[in-house]
Amino acid sequence: QVYKGLDIITNKVSPQEQRLCRHHMISFVDPLVSNYTVMDFRDKAVALISYIFARDKIPIVVGGTNYYIESLLWKVLINTKEKSSSAPGPVSDRKVELEQLDGAELHRRLSQVDPEMAAKLHPHDKRKVARSLQVFEETGIPHSEILHQQQQEEGGGPLGGPLKYPHSCILWLHADQAALDARLEQRVDDMLAAGLLEELRDFHRRYNCQKVAENRQDYQHGIFQSIGFKEFHEYLVSEGNCSPETSALLLQKGIQALKQVTKRYARRQNKWVRNRFLKRPGPNVPPVYGLEVSDLQRWEEDVLKPALEIVESFIQGREPPAEPLKVEHDVTENKRSHRVCELCDRLIIGDREWAAHTRSKSHLHHLKKRRKLEAASGAAGTVGDSGDTETSDEDGSLPV
Repeated sequence: QVYKGLDIITNKVSPQEQRLCRHHMISFVDPLVSNYTVMDFRDKAVALISYIFARDKIPIVVGGTNYYIESLLWKVLINTKEKSSSAPGPVSDRKVELEQLDGAELHRRLSQVDPEMAAKLHPHDKRKVARSLQVFEETGIPHSEILHQQQQEEGGGPLGGPLKYPHSCILWLHADQAALDARLEQRVDDMLAAGLLEELRDFHRRYNCQKVAENRQDYQHGIFQSIGFKEFHEYLVSEGNCSPETSALLLQKGIQALKQVTKRYARRQNKWVRNRFLKRPGPNVPPVYGLEVSDLQRWEEDVLKPALEIVESFIQGREPPAEPLKVEHDVTENKRSHRVCELCDRLIIGDREWAAHTRSKSHLHHLKKRRKLEAASGAAGTVGDSGDTETSDEDGSLPV
C-alpha cells in the first residue's frame, strides 16, 4: 500500500474510510522503485509514531505484513550502508546483486564468513542467504554476531532485541478457515467488479510491457511482488495475440490462481502470528488479544466492544477485562535441526518442518511409489527361491 496507484490490487483503504481518521504510509512511493525495503518502512513509520505520540494521540499499526509490524515492535533489523539520500532512489542494492548468483555458490560463500548463520539457513533460501552476506560485506561483522548482540541487550530475548514500545498490545482479528476462505474468494470477485483487470492492463502497458519484451520482468522485488501480477502474467502478455477462447481460459486461470494464492497468504499470516507473537519465548512480547470475526453480524459484540475495552484499559493503565491468548511453547523443539529426505532429495530444516514434510502429499507419493517397487521386487525374488539360481545375474537381480 506504500506504492502510488494500483489501489485495487493492493486493497488500499477507501477514500471514505480514510476521511474517518488520519492515515499515513499510503501511496507515497513510486511504483518503479524496486529497492524500497522494510528498513525504509521502519524508519519512516517510527518517525510518524513519535509525531503521533507528541500530539497525545495513540498510533494504531494496521497489518498487513507481520514482518513489517515486527520491525516496529522489536529491535530486529540491521542497518548496513547509509543511503546517499533519505528518499528511495536508483542506488545500487548489493542484496539484489547477490541474488543473481547461484544459490549453492551463495551458501558456500556464507559458510566461509558466517558458518553459524549458514547452518541456520536453507541453501535454497537465496533471499536470506544474500541478506546475511550483504550484512557481512557492508559491516565487516558476521550477521549471527550482530543478532547475538541485539538479543543480549537489556530487554532482549531469544528471537530479537528489546521491545521498542513497552506499553503496546496486539489485537488479532481471526476467523474460522471456512468463513475466511469464503470471504477472501468474495474479495477477489469484488476486486474484479471494481476494475482490477483495467488497473492491471494499464500498469502492464505503462511499466511492464517493455520489460517483458526484453525478458527483464522481475516478480521478486518492489510492487511486482504484490499478489495479482504473477497470477495474471500469461493473460496480460497474450491478450490480443491469441483467440478469444484462449484469452478467456487464461483469464479464468488467473482468477483462480489469485484466489488460491490469497487464501494461502492468509494462512501464512495466521501461522506467523502464532509462531512469532504467541509462541515467541522471552519477556519482551506484547500481549495478544484474539477477536473472533467469523460472523460479521456480531461485529459489535465480538470485535468492536471488546477491542475498545482492551484499548481503554491500556490507556488507563489497568488490566483489561479480556485475557490475552497463550500458546504453549515447546522447549524441546529444534527449529534449526537438519534432516535430508533421501526419498525426495530435499534438505529440511526444523523439527516442525520435518514433521510437516513427512505428512506432505509429495513425500507420501514418493513413499507409496517406493513401497510398490519394493513389493514388486520382493515378489520377483520369491520366483527365484525355487533353488534354481542359475537364471540370476551376477549382482543377484533377476533378468528381465
